[in-house]
Amino acid sequence: MLTRLPYTLLWILALPLVLLRLAWRARRQPAYLRHLGERFGRYRTRAPVGVIWVHAVSVGETRAAEPLVRALLAEWPEHSVLLTHMTPTGRDTSKSLFRDEPRVLRAYLPYDLGCFAHAFLRHFRPLFGVVMETELWPNLLAACKRRRVPVMLANARLSERSARRYARLPALTALTLKALAAIGAQTAADATRLTQLGARRVTVTGNLKFDITPPEPLLALGRRLRERIGARPVLLAASTREGEEAQLLDAFARHAPAEALLLLVPRHPQRFDEVAALASARGLALQRRSADAAMGAGTRVLLGDSMGEMFAYYAAADVALIGGSWLPFGGQNLIEACAVGTPVVIGPHTFNFQAVAEDAERAGAAMRAQDAEAGMRAALTLLTDPARRAEVAAAGRAFATTHQGATARSVALLRALSVRREA
Repeated sequence: MLTRLPYTLLWILALPLVLLRLAWRARRQPAYLRHLGERFGRYRTRAPVGVIWVHAVSVGETRAAEPLVRALLAEWPEHSVLLTHMTPTGRDTSKSLFRDEPRVLRAYLPYDLGCFAHAFLRHFRPLFGVVMETELWPNLLAACKRRRVPVMLANARLSERSARRYARLPALTALTLKALAAIGAQTAADATRLTQLGARRVTVTGNLKFDITPPEPLLALGRRLRERIGARPVLLAASTREGEEAQLLDAFARHAPAEALLLLVPRHPQRFDEVAALASARGLALQRRSADAAMGAGTRVLLGDSMGEMFAYYAAADVALIGGSWLPFGGQNLIEACAVGTPVVIGPHTFNFQAVAEDAERAGAAMRAQDAEAGMRAALTLLTDPARRAEVAAAGRAFATTHQGATARSVALLRALSVRREA
């Protein structure tokens, strides 16, 4: 408790600023102010008996959790799965992924103060919990330990940069990691870094994202989008971040032939209008996916302003440039593109997905470029070489298939936790 005291005091002092930031974000995305009470541990819906709790902070973690959630529903057919999030887009993603599954509940995880954490645990009474990737909340995990709710850190990844940040608070980090009942790390390097910070019971389980199966309805949607586009070559800029779109649009305007189409999908939906304005400012005729209209012959940019359709966008594209990697954001998931068989071009900044990016390069499933300009040129070169493009696509599918199995290994760890809890 003494180790967590400064952290808790900082949270108390920062709470007014956190609320101001929430209100500021709600100016662009009003959904941030919905279900506000949940962020303080107050829940209106009645919790069912037998809840398995999975925390997935936002969109990427929620998509990564999909195969695990489906496996949990199959393994414990009499239980419900509660998905908690911190962002409206994460919550919306869970609605999209599990719209036909009544046993999947969703809520916001409260802010990390002990009173809120205990209120959350009292309301839902989870049998055990799963926290995705690197979401470490000291007070929440302490409350879980006190209430004998075992928690597993699943799909855990820890870059060298993140490990250095956690190492600045060695006592708090070690205490938090030791509160976990199990850790399933993506790679041996992740496991080593976690162990060096004080973690125990670390097992290398692999990356859950390899177990995501491209949904046939989305693949069919991708085929329909492609039919609407026609024979034009399609470059996909996937999950782009602020500052990257301008660079990619400039490179596209300079180098792409007139018949090429740029399918541009920003990472954050609140930026759709901003990105549309960037294209218009460069004189590039733009259409929106949400308009669901016939493709104009003069359209140069199709803005992917929809949620939950990334597999469809990959299926409609000839080559994908992965966002988050052109400026130092750390990259985005490239596994979905590989699974669909879309050749991938990545930038220099992939530290959040270092192992996956390097393995994909070695497997011939991805090409790396030094900046957005070089990336656009590499993608355009692939467009003119069908044989090479087919070779990279086949390598991507093989790469995605070879690394599957993390879900089964993670469920095995959770099964052992549930048995120990019941004993």
